[in-house]
Amino acid sequence: MKRELTVKLSCAVLLIVSSIALASYQTVFEKDIAGGVLMYIAQAFLLAGSIFGLDYYVHRLTDHNAKVHSSDRESIH
Repeated sequence: MKRELTVKLSCAVLLIVSSIALASYQTVFEKDIAGGVLMYIAQAFLLAGSIFGLDYYVHRLTDHNAKVHSSDRESIH
């Protein structure tokens, strides 16, 4: 489970870094950002954001369910 999370977050960070690097290169050397590069940046940010957001949501939901189940067990005993 930990390894899977590490791989997901590493991919998200790599997408963000590659987008920033590509935009910087286009701006510095080409003085213009092509439409395809903008599409890549948008898709990369969207995917990275969904990876981070989904991971956060799943962890929050799992923690909430664990707290509910532990309080139910305590009230039964």
